[in-house]
Amino acid sequence: MAKRCVWKSCNEEKEGDNLVVVQFSNGNLSNPDAVNFSMYKHKDSENPRKKSRCILVAETERLSYVGNNFGTGSLKCNSLCKYYVGVLNKSTKSMEVHSAQLFNMMPVIQGELTRQEETQKNASQTYREKVDSLIEAFGTNKQKRALTSRRLNMVGSEALQHAVAKAADRVIDQKGLQALEQDVAQSESLNDTSQHLPPCHPDATRAEDVYPFDDLISSVEYKALEVPAQKLIELSAADLQKMEQEGSPRSVLLQLQTLPSEGERRDRQARCAWYLSQLIKLSHQKSHFNRKFGMEEGCPRVVLNKLMKTFTVEVFNNGRIQHVVPVSMRVKLASYCLALLLHLGDQTADLTLLHRDLGFKESKMVEVAKAMGLKLSKQLNMVGGGPPEEHHMASLVLPLVKYEKPKMLHKRKKMR
Repeated sequence: MAKRCVWKSCNEEKEGDNLVVVQFSNGNLSNPDAVNFSMYKHKDSENPRKKSRCILVAETERLSYVGNNFGTGSLKCNSLCKYYVGVLNKSTKSMEVHSAQLFNMMPVIQGELTRQEETQKNASQTYREKVDSLIEAFGTNKQKRALTSRRLNMVGSEALQHAVAKAADRVIDQKGLQALEQDVAQSESLNDTSQHLPPCHPDATRAEDVYPFDDLISSVEYKALEVPAQKLIELSAADLQKMEQEGSPRSVLLQLQTLPSEGERRDRQARCAWYLSQLIKLSHQKSHFNRKFGMEEGCPRVVLNKLMKTFTVEVFNNGRIQHVVPVSMRVKLASYCLALLLHLGDQTADLTLLHRDLGFKESKMVEVAKAMGLKLSKQLNMVGGGPPEEHHMASLVLPLVKYEKPKMLHKRKKMR
């Protein structure tokens, strides 16, 4: 007769030293010896809620498996039932009974999110993203088409932003951040013409003191203009006619044609006409300011430095600092030319001739005159022996004229 087996409880095991029973979610093991198991316990052994937490890891040649006895991925049966495993000793025919825990082993595929990571991702989703997920799962065909269209637009917008950011980085590397900030500040202030006017004294008692001559041409610069102005004084009538045929500025030719016969006024008008020609020439500089500017006309160094400092802006281009004449500085050049013509024409200037010489729109030239507080009028003038033309004239009278800014009129919508 065979010997009976005896059940023997193992009371010596400590709490938490339970046996482990595993089940694999995707099938059964064909070769258990080829699996390496590792058990990880929570390091907080004093906390009653955490000291029994364990993570079981099984590694094979193809996949790795993970199971735990806590959290959303654990088996609920561990908390509802108690499991025991009996170990039979074949020699003594006695069986030791040990408490056990069940682990459900889930495969871990590289690149996929774990349950904890997926839970954290869902918690970090916005309301819009959660609604989009519901539309993907349960939405109508119309809602799904709208969702696809919106996501395509988002992708296009992100691509556009990436291209703009890349282009901006390239421009910053070429020009420099400081030069770009200066360009932006100038473009923002371009609509405010008053920021580009010559120094003004509206409380002056005489018209010629409103825009002082010394603020336009200093005494040092005026003295340096003696040599180049002498060449203009020596021009003959044939030379002036040749300059007219070559397209020289009409405002400068008019001053040369009306030079006083002799005396200090003749010298003063010649110097101002030469300086005016340089201002007009500078306004037509499309590219960067050339260091050779004015060398053919014999421009004095002190005058060249004044023009470069007052009417150009420094930019960083291809590792070099260059001087350019932006649009805002063209407005400043126009205001200085107009103030200089006021001193040459008894506080009256021809805006039509000046805007043609500068290449400005006449409306912009009128706006500059209004910003300077000048009185506007129209007059018939003879230009080049042709028929009389109607020209806009600007005069400086005291007190200065204050123009109100035009109010924006909203267009009325048509009723259908």
